[in-house]
Amino acid sequence: MKQESTPLADRMRPTRLDQVVGHEQLTAKGKLLDLVTQSKRPISLIFWGPPGSGKTTLARIIANEAEADFVELSAVTSGKKDVMSVIARAETNLRLGRPTILFVDEIHRFNKAQQDAFLPHVEKGTISLIGATTENPSFEIIAPLLSRSRVVVLEPLSKEGVIKILKSATKELGISQTKLPETSVTHMADLSGGDARAALNLLELSLDIAGNKPVTEEIIISAAQTRVPLHDKAGESHYNLISALIKSLRGSDANAAFYYLARLLQAGDDPKFIARRMIIFASEDIGLAAPAALNLAVSTHLAVERVGLPEAQYNLFHCAAVLAKAPKSREVADALGKAMQSATQYPNLPVPLWLRNAPTKLMRDLGYNKGYKWEAGFKSGQSFLPDQLTDSDYFA
Repeated sequence: MKQESTPLADRMRPTRLDQVVGHEQLTAKGKLLDLVTQSKRPISLIFWGPPGSGKTTLARIIANEAEADFVELSAVTSGKKDVMSVIARAETNLRLGRPTILFVDEIHRFNKAQQDAFLPHVEKGTISLIGATTENPSFEIIAPLLSRSRVVVLEPLSKEGVIKILKSATKELGISQTKLPETSVTHMADLSGGDARAALNLLELSLDIAGNKPVTEEIIISAAQTRVPLHDKAGESHYNLISALIKSLRGSDANAAFYYLARLLQAGDDPKFIARRMIIFASEDIGLAAPAALNLAVSTHLAVERVGLPEAQYNLFHCAAVLAKAPKSREVADALGKAMQSATQYPNLPVPLWLRNAPTKLMRDLGYNKGYKWEAGFKSGQSFLPDQLTDSDYFA
């Protein structure tokens, strides 16, 4: 391990692929990262995964195995000038026969022009680019750069994986089970959310707070405080959660709907946006099976506007429960789709004369509105649709 002045998470960072916990689908014998390290010929990669999943660690291991010059930049603090300085260094390395790996943390924060600056040097092999991002590369990385890189998806570590890392750290630190009971290790793993760095930081702080006493659940909670949800209200996390909420409502799973609704609210999503989606759902997925659901959804949106959070949570959860438990019907949505298709296919069909408005004598003389009677359920024996569509049944 590194010197104790450095954070525990950095001291516990693996230096070889066989020390990495999790990601076996990438690191196991014969898998992608194993093949890359064995060949000692680095390739351009984009590591996409949540914080603490091992993006930086894997990049450093690849560079170490390839005996490459590893240069690390953060897209938050670096600009095009910094990139060009690295390129000059890489060109010198190339003449000496040494590969250069440029690791860019949070690469999604580089704008299009900055990302363009990598292209010619990646193509020529001057550098192997390894980018790390928590955002979907499809939206955040320019297409030319994506086509020249391999996207590697890293999932959050499993609870078992985090426990294994914590136990390895306690063994390295010489911490006894009396000092850190098994239940405390499990609790830390639960709070970490699959983030190895967060788990190790929590362990380190908990040990500091405990001093000579055992690390209890109360100490861990005190050290953890409130874990901030990993959520971008304009990014993929937002759309994944709202998608999960709607699909849970559609599947009549009230428990799942409540969980995803709670996630959205805790992450700070706009409650009016959630209420608007419920209004759409009430007509799209419930429709004629329970028409009153639309009234409730509209009332919920109004309540959210007038009451505001946190009290409006009751209104949102009330509505979500009703929508989830209500019978479902796609009759309106399916009929809507068929009607829109007809309107697209026949955009200019004349309205039958007897249905037309007739505000003038000339129009009445031409047959406009002829035979129509203002009566409930009036049937004239004629089709209300244009002749070309008389056989259409959008509700069939």
